[in-house]
Amino acid sequence: MKLKLFTKRHAHASGGSQQKDNNVNSACALFLMGDSSEDVLKLKLNNGNEMPAIALGTHLGFDEHGMVHSSNKELRDIILRAIELGYRHFDTASVYETEGEIGEAICMKIKEGEIEREDVFVTTKLWNTNHNREQVPTALRDTLEKMGLNYVDLYLMHWPIGLNEDYTHSDVDYMETWRGLEDAQRLGLTKGIGVSNFNSTQLKRVVEEGSIKPAVLQIENHPQITQQELVDYAHEQDIVVMGYSPLGSLVKRYGVQLPGPKINDPILTGIARKYGKTTPQVVLRWLVDRNIVPIVKTIKVHRLKENMDIFDFRLKEDEIAAISNFDEHKRYTCPSFWQNHPNYPFEKVDDPIPDPFLTKK
Repeated sequence: MKLKLFTKRHAHASGGSQQKDNNVNSACALFLMGDSSEDVLKLKLNNGNEMPAIALGTHLGFDEHGMVHSSNKELRDIILRAIELGYRHFDTASVYETEGEIGEAICMKIKEGEIEREDVFVTTKLWNTNHNREQVPTALRDTLEKMGLNYVDLYLMHWPIGLNEDYTHSDVDYMETWRGLEDAQRLGLTKGIGVSNFNSTQLKRVVEEGSIKPAVLQIENHPQITQQELVDYAHEQDIVVMGYSPLGSLVKRYGVQLPGPKINDPILTGIARKYGKTTPQVVLRWLVDRNIVPIVKTIKVHRLKENMDIFDFRLKEDEIAAISNFDEHKRYTCPSFWQNHPNYPFEKVDDPIPDPFLTKK
């Protein structure tokens, strides 16, 4: 399946109809970055709504004290600048504890008249300690209160793993949780629902047993973990895939440089020179050309600009294949401390890491 990529401007010119599959690449080529939300490339979701084709992630990570928090409204100010540069899709989660500053920035720009609410796509996620069906709408209402918004555009089940308040394992079936997400959508608290960090078996079950099909699957995706079989299944089901940690080993992880392709890799730099782009831009474009929405993260303005400037070229099939050849099923997000949970979605490891949520308690 090819995703239907188009700009608002292009949709107006064609009567608002979706692009046919064989026009995907030409639609991408038409995209030019600008200061208006009219220039933001969109994807058509299976619920009829539109999602900007690149998202700015807002997870600030962990340190020895637990979740890292924004200081002096730094994240809010980055979101304000990102909106000015044309970003219209922001990815967060309850557990990131960044929802408030994202909502504050969006509301400020709405008040200033720079954007309207419908111009911005907000993705957030349900945390594992709220997996009972009746907890889901309540958790989302709490999120909306923090953000100062009436609805979010996409609400994802962050993990298929249910936990109790004390972080012991819950026996709540993720299908019960999914029905809670369906309730939230029917209540108008979110326009769309989806899942994150699900494997193919779990995603298939949601598709087959749910009454609303997921609009989106969010997974780790970069040259060292393409997850192509899972991506293909999602696309066959008309489910949009979002990819987090898109640059993989090109950037430091946990403050260290881990094995894998780097910024100066000869394959990547050769492709970058051909198109007059940077290596990170090539890798982000590799995701886009595989019909995956990259979730980029940075607090540097020049990186914000660079990460958006990926829609005026497209890679050839052999270049996509060359980058995909780096795949070695390498995960950077591997919460092995949950691996004894019956719904753990990944492969088990011999030496699971300590549970940071229990440690901080």
